Amino acid sequence: MEEPVQLKQAVISTTAGAISGGISRMVTSPLDVIKIRFQVQLEPTSSWAMLPSNWSGTSKYTGMFQATKDILREEGLAGFWRGNVPALLMVMPYTAIQFTMQHKLKTFAAGSSKTEDHIRLSPYLSYVSGSLAGCAATVGSYPFDLLRTILASQGEPKVYPNMKSALVDIVRTRGFRGLYAGLLPTLVEIVPYAGLHFGTYDTFKRWTMVWNTNRFSNSSLFGTEDGLSSFQHFLCGLMSGTCAKLVCHPLDVVKKRFQIEGLQRHPRYGTRVEHHAYRNMFHAVSQILQLEGWAGLYKGIVPSTVKAAPASAVTFVAYEYTSVWLKSTLT
Repeated sequence: MEEPVQLKQAVISTTAGAISGGISRMVTSPLDVIKIRFQVQLEPTSSWAMLPSNWSGTSKYTGMFQATKDILREEGLAGFWRGNVPALLMVMPYTAIQFTMQHKLKTFAAGSSKTEDHIRLSPYLSYVSGSLAGCAATVGSYPFDLLRTILASQGEPKVYPNMKSALVDIVRTRGFRGLYAGLLPTLVEIVPYAGLHFGTYDTFKRWTMVWNTNRFSNSSLFGTEDGLSSFQHFLCGLMSGTCAKLVCHPLDVVKKRFQIEGLQRHPRYGTRVEHHAYRNMFHAVSQILQLEGWAGLYKGIVPSTVKAAPASAVTFVAYEYTSVWLKSTLT
């Protein structure tokens, strides 16, 4: 009897994860495009960035509002959803694998597939299961992440007119291994990011549940298994996403540099990252620090943080409510 129940829960987790990931990606795509443009720009992205005096490049983007106006003027509204097809192809399997693995690992640790038993798990177990789930999801969806970065980083005129042309050029210039360029810093980033993301989310949920218990005699009135309202799920997701992004952003910048290394870039968008510019992850960090200063490792941190909070919140709220709807439908 337990096996059909676990199979049904796996289907629910996978489907709810894919749907919530797709919704979140569609909503936050404009902020993601701006973030990527900042991260791959070697020139300074703000007027106050302290860079070496011999830097001679001209900055295409110098602030979040200026970038928004430029993209809107040059590319129209569609520019804010550039690279959205591979982004959706990435985020749906990524989120599905992540939530499914997270649920499987929690079920193994708790000895039960019930949500109320998962809530009682130690925050450390939430951290570990979140990290492992994030690694599995990253490996499974990484080529789409690479294509998303390349298409979102280009403006007008386009270097790659579509996903296929970008894929062909990557395989031609780098080989099939090029589809996983930047995987190592991504995995190094995803362990603390996914761990913090899920670990802090579960911690915030526990605190909120205690607060609800003390304040309301019947917390089930919110219509969710854990007794939290949609707004409380939103706040827990928002805070967990912000915490995780602030800690892990420098590794995301390094990953983006490896992803576009040696690929074509229109001159109007600044200096391109040359082929073999970075020997490894540590060399990339030292080169960014040397040429761009500490600000280089935090390029795109403002749109990234602004995006991470609602993206995380929308993902978790959509996941919780989709799960409840699927359970009621399949029961």
